Amino acid sequence: MKSVKLQAFPRNAVRRNQVKKLRAASRVPAVIYGRLNEPMNLELNLKDFEDLIHHSPSETILVDLSVQEGAAQTRLALVQDIQHHVLSGKVMHVDFHEVAEDEKVTITVPLETTGEAVGVKTGGGVLEHVVFKVKVRALPKDLPELLVVDVTSLEVGKSIHLGEIPAPAGVEILGDKHLSVLAVAAPLTEAQEAAATAAATEGPAEPEMIKEKKEDAAAEAKGGDKGGEKKAAEKKK
Repeated sequence: MKSVKLQAFPRNAVRRNQVKKLRAASRVPAVIYGRLNEPMNLELNLKDFEDLIHHSPSETILVDLSVQEGAAQTRLALVQDIQHHVLSGKVMHVDFHEVAEDEKVTITVPLETTGEAVGVKTGGGVLEHVVFKVKVRALPKDLPELLVVDVTSLEVGKSIHLGEIPAPAGVEILGDKHLSVLAVAAPLTEAQEAAATAAATEGPAEPEMIKEKKEDAAAEAKGGDKGGEKKAAEKKK
């Protein structure tokens, strides 16, 4: 994985109201940690960081983090975690994990496919993407941004397992080697399609019946109350 340059600045704003003002000024609070140095609070330019993640296939990015503190220093780090606003998606906080060039690290990368499976093209099957992300271990310079698997020869009823994915040079793919990550499922029969359609159609029927029963019960109760009031009035007379 090729590292990209990113500018950062030491951050003194740690209180809630201070961090709020920081974000209002289009800055992003961040922190860098690792066993090489003590943790350090940082701030980033929002636009610079958003441009960085928008041009990356995943949010796991290797950066040469230039920290302006007296004499500028550069720290090699992985983007470990990004917190987004639940509604706007805006970047709210970033965690960096400092790494050494000669030390292997473990990250999660996206799994993508190339080609059209023969089981889909000629057999009418459906390509099932069972696993979307895979853990890998390598030196920082050898880390892949993603793994691409050729599914061209995949037939109906066949699967590609984790152990069958070719690993790039210097990269170890972690996990259960027998785990199915991609498969071509057989097309549904007419009976299966009919059953699925019937299940989808019949789904809302039960709640409607329950609603009707509740409405009937409410009407009966209301009628009962009126009957009771009428009897009480007649008795009073």
